Amino acid sequence: MSAHAAICRSLCLLLPWILVACGGTNGGNDVDPNAPRTTSPTSGPDSFLLFPNPQKQDDGTLQVASLAYATAYYEAIDPNNERDTLAKFKAKNLFGTAAGTLGEETVIVGDQRDLGYGRKMTARQNPDGTLAFVVENYMVGAYGAYNALNLEAAIMPEAKWHLGTNAIEFSPGPGGTINFVKFYTYDPVTGARLMMGNLDGRGPKAMPTVCASCHGGRGDPLTPAVAGKPLFPRLMNVKSAVDAVAPNQGGVRGDIAAQLHPLEPASFDFSSLPGFTRLMQEAKIKTINKMVLCSLPIPVAAGGEDACRRTAIGNEYQGTVAEHLKDMYGGAGLPQSNTATTDTYVPAGWAVQSALYLNTQAQACRVCHLLRGNGNQSDIDFATFAKFDGYSARIKAHVLDRGNMPLAKLIYDNYWASSATYSPMGTYLAGKGYSNTSTQPGAPVADPGPDRVVKALSTTLSAGMSLYADSYQWSISPSSPTVGASLSNANTATPTFTALGNGTYWVMLRVSKGAVQSAEAKLVIVVDTALAYTPSALRFSDIKTILQGAGTCTGCHTSGIGDSGQPPIWYSNFDRNADGVTDATDDHWFYTELRGRINFSDIAASPLLRKPSGNHHNGGLLTGFDTSAAPGHGDRVHYDTFLNWILNGAPE
Repeated sequence: MSAHAAICRSLCLLLPWILVACGGTNGGNDVDPNAPRTTSPTSGPDSFLLFPNPQKQDDGTLQVASLAYATAYYEAIDPNNERDTLAKFKAKNLFGTAAGTLGEETVIVGDQRDLGYGRKMTARQNPDGTLAFVVENYMVGAYGAYNALNLEAAIMPEAKWHLGTNAIEFSPGPGGTINFVKFYTYDPVTGARLMMGNLDGRGPKAMPTVCASCHGGRGDPLTPAVAGKPLFPRLMNVKSAVDAVAPNQGGVRGDIAAQLHPLEPASFDFSSLPGFTRLMQEAKIKTINKMVLCSLPIPVAAGGEDACRRTAIGNEYQGTVAEHLKDMYGGAGLPQSNTATTDTYVPAGWAVQSALYLNTQAQACRVCHLLRGNGNQSDIDFATFAKFDGYSARIKAHVLDRGNMPLAKLIYDNYWASSATYSPMGTYLAGKGYSNTSTQPGAPVADPGPDRVVKALSTTLSAGMSLYADSYQWSISPSSPTVGASLSNANTATPTFTALGNGTYWVMLRVSKGAVQSAEAKLVIVVDTALAYTPSALRFSDIKTILQGAGTCTGCHTSGIGDSGQPPIWYSNFDRNADGVTDATDDHWFYTELRGRINFSDIAASPLLRKPSGNHHNGGLLTGFDTSAAPGHGDRVHYDTFLNWILNGAPE
């Protein structure tokens, strides 16, 4: 687009009442300034900008999307409301005054890959090394695909199209010394801090979830109420633990291990107006990326551009994305002045799958995944193809079945709109033996839950984790190793299975949505009337006994292991509420933390089941959790116990 055309379109933004006359393409770019923002419906659950485990509660609500979650977060990071307006946030961070070495920079870009906004970002390094970012977001007309008008609205700027302002602070917690990332969002008109953010037109979701889910942060459950208010959770493997009143209580509440994203010019749209082109903003973007680099921990102290980074403790995030940031500028020392020649680089660890990397991983996965992982287990960062490949089953589940990856709706829409993006992933997954690998989610998927051992001859089954389904058909497989079982209410989501005696039974589930049917899914049920426990009688105390048994979880997940390998959660008994005694309150907090390791929207994906059974677990496969053995076998006795407790609702 020429500079003249850009100015004309910008004038249309400045005078919104004549927008309907702008565009010049038979109305294709026309915008009605009075039309409400709308969005097209998604084909599946509204899971965008949420964690894969959204902390589903007994009443079906998602805790990480709740007002209570946001309230607890802001009470943790800003207890005195020193940043409850945008003006106060800017004043607290000294915007417009003398800055640190890297100064204060402003860039205006079109975020055409992530959320679709025109963005005016001001980034600042304070003299004490803390960082602050203010990002004004602009969207012209309806939510949806990126439109260059959004960028022009940000350049003007045009208040009518101002969607809201996000802010990020990298600073210590209240009264602390260790910097960590914190998120805020502000009303576009009043500047008041908002508890909820509607970033993609799918409705409001809680802070910090809408930010942290793609910034490497965690979504752990709230700590039970103290004096009527639940507390934001603590992590055990973050550096801010040294700032806690009692260091053995974990990190500062509100430190969710989130990180800052490098700015990737290849993902931006730039204006042709003087001052706003890519060429004219590259130097500013590089300065901002130097600020981002300073925020990232580093495994071993170093000089040069890394001298500003603090040394990581053993099991926190190790700053993996720093390598990507440096590669954008030619490697160590950041020798290139801009990123123009490295927009298509392929890391050495992806050389064997360069097409999959460039067309899919770099476009739809990298931005979020490179900020994940920790010192002991970093497979989730997908920094190499080997790490990515280790997650093939979960990638299939999230991308093809559940439809909650890619995580942001615009990236999701772009992924499925372009065969250049989804085809390499489809080819990869087809090579793993999966079918329909290039079909967008939305077709019904049957899920009868994990294979299990039961004690009673009759048990209730559930199709509740099936996807996109409104009708159900259960049956006993004619190939079942043991015969004689029956099903009542077989056309419901919750039939009753009845066996005549001990044995191994195969139950089949097919679900439908209208005239569309799913493939059949098999559930293996082993009936053992001599089972050593009664599944419905299992309680937290039974699970804790296993967690704390010899050769199990507390070899690592304990308060005494030290900084070198501290896991995010501890399974040992300790004074969790720092009141000087270890009592029932501490046990209740422990239960709540452990329950957060259960994904009630996708039970098989629960870390409490996957980690000890050897999936991306630094401790490997633990005794009693071998899922290659049949249900009821001694090699998976602990897995079966955990699973039966979860299937019964994980009662305390």
